[in-house]
Amino acid sequence: MNTKVTAIIVAVALAGAPAAQARPVKGHKQSGQAATSMAGKAASEKPGGKVSAAIANAYAALPAAERLAIQANLAWIGEYEGLPSGDIDDRTVEAVKLYQKGHAAKDTGILDDEQRARLASAAAEPQQAVGWRLIDDAATGARFGLPEKLVAPAGAALTGGRWSSGRGQIVIETFRLSEASLPALFEEEKKTPKTRHAEASALKPDSFVIAGTQGLKNVVVRADLSGSEIRGITVLYDQANKGVMIPAAIAIADSFQGFPDPNAGPPPGQRAAVAYGTAIVADRSGALITPREIASDCESVTVAGFGNAVRIAEDSTNDLALLRLYGAQNLVPAPLAGEAAQGDALALIGIAAPPAQHGGNAVTHTAAHRDGEGVEPIPAPGFSGAAAIDAQGNFAGVVELKLQDVAGAAASGRQAVLIPAAAVRAFLSAHGVMPVGAPGTMDQSVVRVICVRK
Repeated sequence: MNTKVTAIIVAVALAGAPAAQARPVKGHKQSGQAATSMAGKAASEKPGGKVSAAIANAYAALPAAERLAIQANLAWIGEYEGLPSGDIDDRTVEAVKLYQKGHAAKDTGILDDEQRARLASAAAEPQQAVGWRLIDDAATGARFGLPEKLVAPAGAALTGGRWSSGRGQIVIETFRLSEASLPALFEEEKKTPKTRHAEASALKPDSFVIAGTQGLKNVVVRADLSGSEIRGITVLYDQANKGVMIPAAIAIADSFQGFPDPNAGPPPGQRAAVAYGTAIVADRSGALITPREIASDCESVTVAGFGNAVRIAEDSTNDLALLRLYGAQNLVPAPLAGEAAQGDALALIGIAAPPAQHGGNAVTHTAAHRDGEGVEPIPAPGFSGAAAIDAQGNFAGVVELKLQDVAGAAASGRQAVLIPAAAVRAFLSAHGVMPVGAPGTMDQSVVRVICVRK
């Protein structure tokens, strides 16, 4: 396998892992010698030396996601080959200086806002060339980057998903194992199948990575452990494809999250195939109000416990949608009319998505603070559409969760905004729905909305 790829991938696994083990595996003479060299280099190399206080302070002021984006973007354009840890070490600074020199800028080692934006744009080209996109794997629950222009879905693997190029030059498979031993699987994966030669490998308490060859292909295996469950990914590609697959294989292994945060939004550029939100009952006949995004591009919209709903109107200015639930009984309209809400202290009433409440469907309250048009802290997924009320129970508006792109970063952040009560009332009135003002019924007037997309 390409020595640079192996060293980088193993170094990624070893980063910040005092208990990590890097071991060569016996194979044919040439592979064994290469393994000893690469594994030794990966284990002995440190991430880099110290940088000046001025440079360290400049980067410390940036969010961790932005520091990580700088390193990732430098790697995509071939300037950085260190650890994508977000820690700005001397190798990162040297890569920044090389980039600055190449663009006729003073090599300060510190990227200003404009330079970071240009770097992100430069990195976008090689990413777009391979169709790079973070995805959620429905078969395992893992999240990782996929070069979609190089591979396509190819059915199911034994315990996960499978993607392949047209003639099988590139194969990517995920796997999921219950009640498994990480060390035992680590040892098995290094030698199974018989044609696999692990040139370098690293085992940590909660993950491992293996890089080597498998017949005439290069192979990378990455796995994460949580409790007694293991989720992993295997990347196989012909050595003839190494030019395009070296950065992609590193990126796949580095981006792999076996157990992504259930409170995080979907990957950037992707909407969940099954999305959960909250809707507020507007009248007894089945009119529901929810953010427009919740009911957008859905093959079906289901209201948990009641049945299917249809979208009958939307307000693109205020991001609202009006749903109609036909034949429903025992609906309790929310107190959407009445006195104006006072103050910035709010309670949000909604239904968090199943992963955020261990599969439950309970209506819950969470305290929040209105900050201009926003709401802090950001509530859990599923709370998009939640009702916001003040301390006296007066309706303040509808919460909308949005994905906000972090400039140059590999992930997107969420933000919560408040669609004001006046806009909600005006939208309902324009479509013949008259809000009621009975107090004290908001908990009984929120329902879970499930959008199923292609």
